Amino acid sequence: MTDIILATANARYSHASFGLRCLFAQMGDLRPQSCIHEFTIADKATTIVEGLLTEQPRIIGFGVYIWNITLLTEVVHLLKMVAPSVVVILGGPEVSYEYEQVELVKSADILITGEADLVFADTCRRLLAGEQVPACIQSESPDLKTMALPYAEYTDDDIAQRLVYVEASRGCAFRCAFCLSSLDQSVRAFPIDSFLEEMATLLKRGCTCFKFVDRTFNLRLSHSLRILDFFLERFDAGQGEGVFLHFEMVPDRLPDEIRERIKRFPAGAIQFEIGIQTFTSEVCDTINRKMDVAATEANFAYLTEQTAVHIHADLIAGLPGETVATFADSFDRLWHLHPHDIQLGILKRLKGTTIATLDMCFNPEPPYDIIRSDTFSFLELQRIKRLARFVDIFVNTDRFLKSIDYLLGQSPTDSPFAALLGFSDWIWTNAHAEHGISLRRQFDFLYDYMTKVLGCATSDVAEIIRIDFMKLPTKNGMPDFLRN
Repeated sequence: MTDIILATANARYSHASFGLRCLFAQMGDLRPQSCIHEFTIADKATTIVEGLLTEQPRIIGFGVYIWNITLLTEVVHLLKMVAPSVVVILGGPEVSYEYEQVELVKSADILITGEADLVFADTCRRLLAGEQVPACIQSESPDLKTMALPYAEYTDDDIAQRLVYVEASRGCAFRCAFCLSSLDQSVRAFPIDSFLEEMATLLKRGCTCFKFVDRTFNLRLSHSLRILDFFLERFDAGQGEGVFLHFEMVPDRLPDEIRERIKRFPAGAIQFEIGIQTFTSEVCDTINRKMDVAATEANFAYLTEQTAVHIHADLIAGLPGETVATFADSFDRLWHLHPHDIQLGILKRLKGTTIATLDMCFNPEPPYDIIRSDTFSFLELQRIKRLARFVDIFVNTDRFLKSIDYLLGQSPTDSPFAALLGFSDWIWTNAHAEHGISLRRQFDFLYDYMTKVLGCATSDVAEIIRIDFMKLPTKNGMPDFLRN
């Protein structure tokens, strides 16, 4: 029997909930009465409810996010039908703003908005003591110096099998209209010495993947350097084998001190997630996004030419004022900066943000993606959504490096965006599928498009594709055109 359960449904098993571990670390005297239960969005509501009620809890706190609100709405509705005496507490970004008409909130007993790290434990303590608790509690941003760090809550299985999220700071100094982080009042850092002590413990326990969730890792230079130096010391001492660090970076800030550090890391050790979103200056002004384009391009050149950092760059389609033509320009500009991955995101209307205008129409269901605006038609956005999927398959996987280079070189257009969009449109016309396309069929699509649409010589295309195919770890399912 457990009085208090902290629960959520993750997008997949490999994603360990950092939020639940932050809450659990603050439970204090309630820890013996508490536990964490994680599920995935592939689980059925009945399975989740059964797993929770087996513990005979008195209180269940759910972490609600854009990817699990639909499932958790069903879970809580069922839970209140079969166990109405269990107190359901909700928290998380998906119910912290514009929650008045959210069906899930109506089904629950208590809602905690904002950063609930300290408030959740206090609320549970009051409930167990028989006190009356308000139905909606608005938590203030906690003083990070007073919080217990959550890293001991990762189990050995978590460390061995799942992504380990870490957090050196909270908040963002920027006010981009599409981003929830723009609602934070300031950037706050955890005490750096305590944080690094926890990182050292994780390393000793065998942790090799550190995914920093800080929105702007390179904003506070002194903290950035302390963290980079901490890991560099381990690499220099021969203790960094297999260690992988993921940071979200502001694209136009790469001072010499950071450049000097990252240059010393080996290949495969660091990934920078760099949010470009758009190069269109008018769009940047509209969404209140500040970026020095010249500095950004210089930083990309340094990263690709002088370091072994893996660059994951983001663009967002559908921003106000953006058109297909300006988005294509941003894509082409980013392509020529040579990031290793390009993620094409679709604008979402996240609760609490100010992105919506009178001429923007968003899907009312999660993930609240834009479906039409005054500058993007529904059909144009559908094409770009498919392109985003096929860029993931044919570009970001690195399986088709030679083939895609050849395709772009043989295309009648100088625009990588136009060339890849044409390929994407052709796949959709011939397959009417975005998912479930086998690897063998992917090679067939490349071959057919380049030979039948671009008119390339079959022998040349087969030889180029053969180079990519033979690099794969398995040769099962070889396409017929490679057998000849």
